[in-house]
Amino acid sequence: MQLIPEQGTRVDVFEGIFLVFLGLGTLVGIVVVSYILYNAYKYRDTGEVGDDEDLPSVGELPTGGKGGKKLFLSFGLSAIIVISLVVWTYGMLLYVEDGPEQPEDAIEIEVEGYAFGWDFYYDNGVETSGYGEGLVVPADQAVWIETTSRDVWHTFGIPDLRVKADAIPGEYDQTWFKADEPGNHTAKCFELCGPQHSDMLSDVTVLEQSAYEEWMNEQLTATITLEDGNESPVTEGFEVTLEHQNNSDYDQDLSHTFTPDSEEFDNGTITVTLERGGPYDLTISPTDGQFEEVEETLEVTGPTDETYTLEDPNASEDDGSDGGDDGGNGSADDGDGGSGSDTDNATDDETGNNETSDGGDGE
Repeated sequence: MQLIPEQGTRVDVFEGIFLVFLGLGTLVGIVVVSYILYNAYKYRDTGEVGDDEDLPSVGELPTGGKGGKKLFLSFGLSAIIVISLVVWTYGMLLYVEDGPEQPEDAIEIEVEGYAFGWDFYYDNGVETSGYGEGLVVPADQAVWIETTSRDVWHTFGIPDLRVKADAIPGEYDQTWFKADEPGNHTAKCFELCGPQHSDMLSDVTVLEQSAYEEWMNEQLTATITLEDGNESPVTEGFEVTLEHQNNSDYDQDLSHTFTPDSEEFDNGTITVTLERGGPYDLTISPTDGQFEEVEETLEVTGPTDETYTLEDPNASEDDGSDGGDDGGNGSADDGDGGSGSDTDNATDDETGNNETSDGGDGE
């Protein structure tokens, strides 16, 4: 049974130091206590009065015996043990701080603290939060983390895995760990940072390698749904281009093109697992001119699901034509009204003439 539960290589180092010092401390304690008890018994007061001839006089140095050699030997042996422990412990602590040579398959994660939480930025563009899924890592694989802060001083630590690093604004502190077994742990802040310091927690989930790869693929999955103005799926007449904004910075081509014939397309929905997260330029182009081109930025930092409505460019023209027709009819109606006014005027004139004629007859 181990005195410290083994959860990672850092734990092995600290357990080794602890056991060595515990063993030596126990051995030294037994020797010292035994020597004290031995001398207490040997030189106990028996009530007998001995001859003082062999005792040194005042001011006279003792001579003879092997006490000086024993004392010199004990001091020399103690010095060798202490120096050896210092050198060995220093080397072990350097290993803890610097870590082994970073392998190619090591995972790099930036940890940013803020009042009062943690954000985790993976080297492939995936982002998680301490208030969400937290830190997710694979078992039996080295994890290198860089810690910083966006506001005040924090200290990121995972007690079970013996991980601890300062998070200071404008600076980066590095540390590493490797969890040997799947399990759940808790990350905490070890620097008093405000009223909710004790609530600055995050889940740390260690998964089997296959489960971790499945989780990471889910984080890099983008779902793009295309629909028309009636919310019906668009199944033809388009080409979708998705290209990472920093594509030129990587050896791998991070651009994708999809058409209705692509295997990723299913009834108006494109589902693709990307190689990296981050900002992508999304372009939806018509092949038959039946809708307007769409250009958007798609941020992929976790599972992404976006819906785009493709507008028919002819719809606005049709609406304008209908409005023109209505306006024409309205003008025609106004013309008819004008004709009516002329008729009324003509009638009034005729009536006035008749009245004038009647007045003349009366005279």
